[in-house]
Amino acid sequence: MARWLKNSRTVEERAEANRQVRQTVETILADIEARGDAAVRELSRRFDGWERADFRLSRTEIDACMAQLSQQDLTDIAFAQTQVRNFAEAQKNSMQDLAIETLPGVTLGHKHVPIASVGCYVPGGKYPLLASAHMSVLTAKVAGCDRVITAAPPFHGKAAAAIVAAQHMAGAGEIYVLGGIQAIGAMAIGTESIKPVDMLVGPGNAFVAEAKRQLYGRVGIDLFAGPTETLVIADETVDGELCATDLLGQAEHGPTSPAILLTNSDRLARDTMAEVERLLGILPTGEVAGKAWADFGEVIVCDSYDEMVEVADRIASEHVQVMTDRDIWFRDTLQNYGALFLGPSTNVAFGDKVIGTNHTLPTMKAARYTGGLWVGKFLKTCTWQQVATDEASAMVGEYASRLCMLEGFAGHAEQANIRVRRYGGRNIPYATAASPREAAE
Repeated sequence: MARWLKNSRTVEERAEANRQVRQTVETILADIEARGDAAVRELSRRFDGWERADFRLSRTEIDACMAQLSQQDLTDIAFAQTQVRNFAEAQKNSMQDLAIETLPGVTLGHKHVPIASVGCYVPGGKYPLLASAHMSVLTAKVAGCDRVITAAPPFHGKAAAAIVAAQHMAGAGEIYVLGGIQAIGAMAIGTESIKPVDMLVGPGNAFVAEAKRQLYGRVGIDLFAGPTETLVIADETVDGELCATDLLGQAEHGPTSPAILLTNSDRLARDTMAEVERLLGILPTGEVAGKAWADFGEVIVCDSYDEMVEVADRIASEHVQVMTDRDIWFRDTLQNYGALFLGPSTNVAFGDKVIGTNHTLPTMKAARYTGGLWVGKFLKTCTWQQVATDEASAMVGEYASRLCMLEGFAGHAEQANIRVRRYGGRNIPYATAASPREAAE
């Protein structure tokens, strides 16, 4: 039976925090809807200390941000974007349009249609997370989306030059320096100066994730990508220092980022906990990571590898790093995760920043029913159908008519019947049943 050597905040404490976030977001989104740019400007001043007449950067301002980066910086961004683009293009190439003749004269098909307008949120209040620009903007552009806009908060009182450069290099058509709920609301609802989008994508804090949740349906969203989560699955083939490093490397995202060790070794569990405390005294981001570890860190010891899989699937973590003597077995057995990182030579930071897979991944147990952001999220798979012969129309029409009448849909049945009369030469009567029961009788 699994044992918790360290537990996180209680379910009740988390529920209360979530309730407060929901109420705050609901109030702010209603204000943006009612007052548009005025509300957005006040919110930006209140939360980010940032105010300007137009939150969209001009080309001159974009060029100025680009000039602040060294040639090595630009080369590194270009390298990362090449990896993301290559993988997204390979994914898109795997998605083929379809046309198949299912019956003589009946052809069914589908085509992949890009979403017209996409808003990409790039978090950057605490750290300039330029990698999120690659993951959203580039992937949307590869999918073929016409309008791709971005919003990222100011960093230290100004536009974050690295984020702006990454957004521009990825192909963003409009770049806004705007953060948090106000950015999400402005892109989804629209204001006097910002035309609304059809879909919102990108990770963010709990407030950003909740804003996307409340706006879902009004616009599409990629997935619920809230505070970063990481799960390290390890056995004694690795050591406590490596496990602790990989846990804290994700916990530094923010004070509400869960970091969990799942192991079958009591010794590795205790060594990892000791190493976490040692590293927290060294890491420059130790204060943030330490808060996350204190409130949301967990250490779980299982009796077997099978039990480790059961617990991991219940957790359904965003990132799952596997470092065991059977990594491929875990890959083939685990079901609920955002992304897998296999072996000690791999790590979540590679996926976050440069390796090419997308780092916008499901959190809050959403990995039970969705994967992460990928080129397919920006494509609508739309079906089409064509009945090309009179014989096929009449034949299908007879089946359709009877099935419609079983449901009591006389008008539906007449859509079929008129074609049976015209194309099949059968003088069948008009549908008269008023209810499914009468039709069945």
